[in-house]
Amino acid sequence: MLSIVATLYRSRDYVAPFCDRAAAAATAAGLDYEIVLVNDGSPDDSLAVAKAYAQAHPRVSVVDLSRNFGHHKAMMAGVGHARGELVFLIDSDLEEEPEWLLPFLARMRETGSDVVYGVQARRRGGLFDRLAGNLYYAMLRAASGLDIPPNHVTARLMTRRYVEALLRFGEREVDLTGLWVIAGFDQQPWPVTKHSTSRSTYSLARKVGFLVDSLASFSSLPLVAIFWFGLVVSAGAAFYTAYLVINRLFLNTPQDGWTSVMASIWLLGGLIISFLGVIGIYLAKVFSEAKQRPNTIVREVYRAPGGE
Repeated sequence: MLSIVATLYRSRDYVAPFCDRAAAAATAAGLDYEIVLVNDGSPDDSLAVAKAYAQAHPRVSVVDLSRNFGHHKAMMAGVGHARGELVFLIDSDLEEEPEWLLPFLARMRETGSDVVYGVQARRRGGLFDRLAGNLYYAMLRAASGLDIPPNHVTARLMTRRYVEALLRFGEREVDLTGLWVIAGFDQQPWPVTKHSTSRSTYSLARKVGFLVDSLASFSSLPLVAIFWFGLVVSAGAAFYTAYLVINRLFLNTPQDGWTSVMASIWLLGGLIISFLGVIGIYLAKVFSEAKQRPNTIVREVYRAPGGE
């Protein structure tokens, strides 16, 4: 059986067309299927619309989370409720086409791979969005050492063994950008064109925050960089101190420059504060993981009468 998994957030207008197109794609592929919709605390009436649809379609189930936990955690919750031997994860806003299931499945059968994922042939958005996206992936790849494919999308077809491996990651701070990769297995890209049906909810500040979280989740490079920077500054300070002592003892040349002293104090003070902030980010990650709180809480699962 194929499980089609999607999350809902401000998705009321897309529930019915998404499910209709997803069901048609699964039928065209000749697969028995289920559709799992995860309501991630949507502020509109997406849940009511999804429940009404599920009442009339026994193959559809709705997993209602107790609040908004975030896109990545909601996706993991949906994957955890999927029962199929194949799992097709995709966004429900129709920016990603449910019909991609067919070429993804053909590619999986052709290569014998465990994952086929979509990659944008050309990143959507303006010049700034494309440059920012390329910079994000370049920094993340360089810092983490992971071969993270740039411009990948949510849509991906996965085998059961890959899904089970993915679910073994018990992290509280879920960042699927890296987890997709470190789970391993043979993963194949497929070029896609992502549409634009609604305004992105990811502001610039949120994107920067997401980059910081990703770096802290998959790389210790910022902490190592702090050590080396401190070592370089200490060495420079030692040489400069030696220079001042030699000047005073042998050349009898006292050094002036209160302005430079104050500038140095402010510079080093700012660096110390920023470095403490980097350490604080990692401590916050450790604090979150140590508490072992559940990633998501399911309020209820809705299925139509007669649905399995």
